[in-house]
Amino acid sequence: MPRRALPLGATLVLLATASAAAHEMRPAYLEIRQTSPGRGALVWRTPAPVALELPAGLRTLDDAVVAEPGGLRVERRDLDLGASGFDGRRIAFPGLEAAGIDVIVRIVRTDGTATTAVVHPGRPWIEIAAARSRLATLGDFVVQGIRHILTGPDHLLFVFGLVFLVRTPWRLAKTITGFTLAHSLTLAIATIGGVRVPAPPLEAAIALSILFLGPEIVRARRGETSFTIRNPWVVAFAFGLLHGFGFASGLAVVGLPHADIPPALLGFNGGVEIGQLAFVAVVLIAGRAVRALGVAWPRFAEAIPAYAVGSLGAFWLIERVAAMVGS
Repeated sequence: MPRRALPLGATLVLLATASAAAHEMRPAYLEIRQTSPGRGALVWRTPAPVALELPAGLRTLDDAVVAEPGGLRVERRDLDLGASGFDGRRIAFPGLEAAGIDVIVRIVRTDGTATTAVVHPGRPWIEIAAARSRLATLGDFVVQGIRHILTGPDHLLFVFGLVFLVRTPWRLAKTITGFTLAHSLTLAIATIGGVRVPAPPLEAAIALSILFLGPEIVRARRGETSFTIRNPWVVAFAFGLLHGFGFASGLAVVGLPHADIPPALLGFNGGVEIGQLAFVAVVLIAGRAVRALGVAWPRFAEAIPAYAVGSLGAFWLIERVAAMVGS
């Protein structure tokens, strides 16, 4: 990236990381399984304070069974679906916008057909369609992958640091893709194989990887070299392994059925790659725009991005380790 674009880049990353809290990796999950004509069983799992608002005509036959294992609220109910069933009806999720998470909705009918969709905070409701194509479901998970990246300040900060560490666009693209490949690998292993890693240590390790990147950017700016500078894809791959386990643990916890996992993984990882490359493109274009303006920045401004990356990484590491020790 051009030297004159560095201060603008630092501003972008500071805006992107305005919230120091780690983003919630776990989506909420709603399943309504039709057990017989006019009857159904509901399971609602949410890691955040999000309510479930059923449409008029869907009546709870008994009190909800509520459990809260590991910070996850779980409700189970038997439903009277009424004469018209649930097709064409709207289910709302009050509080979803404030929580900033997605909801995976799965509807299973008595004939064995199932519909899976993803509800986003910007549209906190869903109308149950009579049928839904696999392509539409795949598209939902692509959008979820893009949102997961663009609303994750720690991940954006890491990618931002790679922009300053890797000087050529093509090598940078390959480095970013290395992250996605690692992310895909651990998502598949953890989600399909049932491997789970506790979230607090993962979040601390992610913060440590960001802190590690700061000094490497300083070395690269000074013209020095290191294993990371020569092989940035290795660091990106390692970070991808950590991040993949984090989100996979979320998918495993909500109980997404195995039949839905392959399209979820494919779409989600496609969205992750699209989101990363789009973010990198915006940073590079912004850098070129600032260069075209011919603004003369002071020399010390060149070091701002490296110190921004390292300092925020250190802050998150201390914050997350303190939360682990204090819990």
